Amino acid sequence: MALKTALTHKTMALWPGGRYKENSMKSISIPYGKSKLDLHIREENLKAVLYPRLHEYKSDRDEESIVQDALRKPIGPATLSSLAYGKRRVTLVTSDHTRAVPSRITLPLLLKEIRKGNPSAEITILVATGLHRATSPEEMRRMFGDAVVDNERILVHNAFEERDMRKICTLPSGADFAVNHLAADCDLLVTEGFIEPHFFAGFSGGRKSILPGICSETTIKENHSYLAIAHKNAIAGVTGGNPIHEDMVYAAQKVNVQFTLNVALDGDKRIIAAFAGDLVLSHEQGCAFVGSLSKIPRVTGDIIVTGNGGYPLDQNLYQTPKAAATAEACSEDSSAIIMCAACEDGIGGMYFEKIMLSGSAGQIEKSLSAISPKETIPEMWCAQVYARILKRHKLILVTSRLDPDIVRKMNMIPASSPDEALEIAYRLKGEQARVVVIPDGVASLVSGE
Repeated sequence: MALKTALTHKTMALWPGGRYKENSMKSISIPYGKSKLDLHIREENLKAVLYPRLHEYKSDRDEESIVQDALRKPIGPATLSSLAYGKRRVTLVTSDHTRAVPSRITLPLLLKEIRKGNPSAEITILVATGLHRATSPEEMRRMFGDAVVDNERILVHNAFEERDMRKICTLPSGADFAVNHLAADCDLLVTEGFIEPHFFAGFSGGRKSILPGICSETTIKENHSYLAIAHKNAIAGVTGGNPIHEDMVYAAQKVNVQFTLNVALDGDKRIIAAFAGDLVLSHEQGCAFVGSLSKIPRVTGDIIVTGNGGYPLDQNLYQTPKAAATAEACSEDSSAIIMCAACEDGIGGMYFEKIMLSGSAGQIEKSLSAISPKETIPEMWCAQVYARILKRHKLILVTSRLDPDIVRKMNMIPASSPDEALEIAYRLKGEQARVVVIPDGVASLVSGE
């Protein structure tokens, strides 16, 4: 973890009696879309700027070498090429447009390893969308590169297409587990992803490629039920005793994920470490690495400013509860939270939007709490997290892509820039309010240690 700021310029503040005092101003960059926004704040108001050490970690190897080393020396008994030997139908699950997986680097290397073991393998790349919209051809080219798109068989998962699903079993939570038939019917199932703190699954990556990645709508909804999200252990950085994580691991093991590759990324979305091999063991090591570098201290403030990590993680409002939950962890009672998110893709899913516009935060939470796991509404989990936060805190949303009236109807306060948002927050909390800035709320794991 690091606390740091950058001095940019000074202003003159009027003291009582007409005397002026020179005040230092800090400029802090917050990831926003494919660029950044600058927040300007008086030094006397700034309590802390919190960066995870993950953003500062540097490797002495290039990205491709890091991945190649992980594939050559996997965590577990077998290399991918040896597992591919004699396997005809191979399904390789990758992430969709909402994730920053560097598949331009990782996919070619995984494909090479599979064909090293079996040159004639019939490989299908399955894009794990969960309940997100379908990944477009243009997005696939950006994510995977032209060579992969032009030469490989790529299918996009559709959780709502029941005929594509295979019913497997009942999960520990009691949820019914159905998964894309390409995972159930293949001879070798491989997954890839990246690991970061996750606001209710503990960490991303690993088992999440299967659940929610390529499961049926019903399975995903039950796994993300109100009771599961409300569980005390369904929080960032916690996997032990986390019912959501436990269902995910069980599901991935039931469809026999034989090999997985996950990477850790720095603040520039560059690979700094890779973990390959056994589904559980490699993911656990990756989570330990990311967890140790993601920790920031719990520094509380009257105003908390954060962002959702920039593109692609802030391309819609649906994804932003991740950073909002990090800000919540550093909030005091009735703090003001400033969330910066480009939202270039709008609000997100239609169910999430409908719920967010359905009433006050208290009304939303009350209605969602009455829904049984098997009646869970798609996307309600992110609305549930926002309702919890909005019941206690004012949230100011910095975005230029959403209608301000719609933002207000979602119980948030619209702002066009971080500076405007800060002025609004000062009016709410007072000119002497203490401000804590967490530029990348997605990559930060608040620790009480």
